[in-house]
Order: sequence, then C-alpha cells, then structure tokens
Amino acid sequence: MSAPFPPYTYETAVKKVRGAEDGWNTRNPEKVALAYSVDSYWRNRSEFVVGRPAIIEFLRRKWTKELDYRLIKELWAFTGDRIAVRFAYEWHDDSGNWFRSYGNENWHFGTDGLMHHRYACINDLPIKESDRKYFWDASGPRPADHPGLSDLGL
Repeated sequence: MSAPFPPYTYETAVKKVRGAEDGWNTRNPEKVALAYSVDSYWRNRSEFVVGRPAIIEFLRRKWTKELDYRLIKELWAFTGDRIAVRFAYEWHDDSGNWFRSYGNENWHFGTDGLMHHRYACINDLPIKESDRKYFWDASGPRPADHPGLSDLGL
C-alpha cells in the first residue's frame, strides 16, 4: 500500500491519492494504518495521534461514529515527497443525521513511500439525506465511473 514512492510526478501523486481514498473507503483500520510509518505523526482536527497503534484506535473510533462513510479525495498540489489533497466525505450518525465533512490534508512521505506526517483540517456540514451525492456500495472503493469532487461541484 506504500507504492508509489517519492519523488512524485503528477501521475504518481494522483495514483497515491486514489490509493489512499480506496484504502480509507474500506474502513479497515489495520489495513489503512499500513500506509503510515510505525512512528507516523498526525494532527487530525484538534487531536494529535502518534504511531500505528494509535492510528488504528483513532480510526476504530472514527468509523464507529461515522456510519456508512464514503470518501472522495482529490490532488491539490505536490512536490518531491509531499502531497496536498482536498477531500469530502459523507456519513451519518447513529440517529440518522447526515453530514458532509470537507477538508484538506498535507502529507509528507519517507523514501519507502510510507506517510510519516499527516495534517488534516476538517469541517462538518449537516446535510439532508436527499442532498447526498455519494452513491456506491459503502463497503468498497468509489467506482471508476463515479464523479470526483470537481465533477460534483464540491
């Protein structure tokens, strides 16, 4: 899950972003954590997470709260061993309230292709279920023919 490796080109950066999106859409904390170095450092909203075991626990908590999570990421910028993405994901809570969460991430990679720093800023917007835009099987990756963020006007 760590390939491609830096330094990134446009094509490899796009591939890395889509690989991250596909991984997160599995909602499998153990699998997702393999993309990060064992001592990876995250700032996610106001929470600081360090190391794979903490990442796994963080993701378990996240996906226990954020039900039917579906994510789309898009490359924003890249250089050498860094990638910036924008993203939006849809989810609902256990009371059936739907949200679209918007954000930006800055990623820094080691030569092994594993991310060692992740900085995420995220805002949650309550939406009506009828305003949802992401429709695919919630247990897998976004289909190749499903629109991306720009195509959806997000």
